[in-house]
Amino acid sequence: MALKLYGVPMSTCTARVLACLHEKCVNFDLIPVNLAVGEHKQLPFLSKNPFGVIPVLEDGDLTLFESRAITAYLSKKYKDQGEDLLRLKGGNLKEEAMVGVWIEVESQQYSPAITPIISEYFLAPMRGRTPDQKAIDDGIEKFTKVLDVYEARLSQSKYLAGDFYSLADLHHLSYTHYFMKSPWTSLINSRPHVKAWWEDISSRPAFLKVSQVMTFGDKK
Repeated sequence: MALKLYGVPMSTCTARVLACLHEKCVNFDLIPVNLAVGEHKQLPFLSKNPFGVIPVLEDGDLTLFESRAITAYLSKKYKDQGEDLLRLKGGNLKEEAMVGVWIEVESQQYSPAITPIISEYFLAPMRGRTPDQKAIDDGIEKFTKVLDVYEARLSQSKYLAGDFYSLADLHHLSYTHYFMKSPWTSLINSRPHVKAWWEDISSRPAFLKVSQVMTFGDKK
């Protein structure tokens, strides 16, 4: 039985899981959730995720929500196929630990800085609201400092956890994809190691399958 993923491809969190599924070469069915009519805030969806947000993964009698938890589950369950995203097959505890560190960095440092920029610049106008420029400015200030750390790190290794692609890198894809449609792309492009890293990870075949439908924010 194929896995079922409930969500929409343009969603950053759904896209995160989609990229992982493609990296792991897993068959799945994508079940669209109609956000426009609030399907995610109603039953039966609320029985799958009581917080009413996408995505949700169903694997037989197991139901999971929270995209990072889903990608970790997929990376462990399918560790013997596709890309070894958690460095589980080599038995190198140090590499596995570094993946864990940079997964946390994305969650605790990178995401909190970049998310307000994306939300205010892209989503606020769609909701009939003027973007909160202070929230954007604060986000840019924080994101600049985070990227300085990334530039230093990526001057020492090709990817965040080492000289290998991992789940730590993958978790950055969806939000950065949208950020690179914003007016502040110079924050990435002015840092040569961050720029090279971004161009590398965003050109992977697995993410290209996902990004081609991530058209939110495209210029008409």
